[in-house]
Amino acid sequence: MNIKTRIFLSAASLVVLYAQSSQAHFGMVIPGENIITQEKKTTAFTLAFSHPFENIGMDLVKPKQFTVTAHGQTTDLTDSLQPATFMEHRGWKANFSFKRPGVYQFAMEPTPYWEPAEDVSIIHYTKTIIGAYGDDEGWDEPAGLPTEIIPLLRPFGNYAGNSFTGQVLLDSKPVAGAEIEVEFYDKKNSLHAPSDYHVTQVIRADGNGIFSFTCPLAGWWGFAALSEADYTIKDPEGNEKGVEIGAVLWIYLDPLPKSGN
Repeated sequence: MNIKTRIFLSAASLVVLYAQSSQAHFGMVIPGENIITQEKKTTAFTLAFSHPFENIGMDLVKPKQFTVTAHGQTTDLTDSLQPATFMEHRGWKANFSFKRPGVYQFAMEPTPYWEPAEDVSIIHYTKTIIGAYGDDEGWDEPAGLPTEIIPLLRPFGNYAGNSFTGQVLLDSKPVAGAEIEVEFYDKKNSLHAPSDYHVTQVIRADGNGIFSFTCPLAGWWGFAALSEADYTIKDPEGNEKGVEIGAVLWIYLDPLPKSGN
């Protein structure tokens, strides 16, 4: 192998490594519906880990916990999880039946994911919020996660083109200047980003951890605010390494109704 070939291969390896490390990771908690009515009282959930815009999946081992918080109580749903395949990788599924009106916050705490390209373990505390039977009280209340995004726009009953506003909390305190990554879940795998920059949108929160983003398309949008944990976890070789903890929130926006004229 000559020197030019070595240089080319080394440069190609760096490009591949950079491309892998620059992709945003998103925990996913995606229900079949984010509004529950008398016509649809049960919905199915998909729990996964992926690059949602690009439809690139990663294996998600069984989460440490899957919960629902409603009416002032948190219920453990972890035992209801069943293995599933999502984006050709391991994910999980569960069904939930809504017995009374309320605002329901579903949250996943995953088992830490070791990311060798970034030399960290990743823990994304991921949630979505569902309104049931017309009740909309409490959608802006914390679910009590170590880090989370509190919606300041009601997170259901919205149209594409609405601006979502949220606040990033870490240990129940606002995160000044938090960086938030945003991706659209291209469920149909039909969109092509004009550049790598367009795959993941990036926002900087203000001094109170508050940010806004206008969602141009109907469908599921994920917001991930990343922080560095104040503890370490051992990597697969037994070395103590840093931990990226993410506050992830998924919201759904409906298409504008078509005119009857």
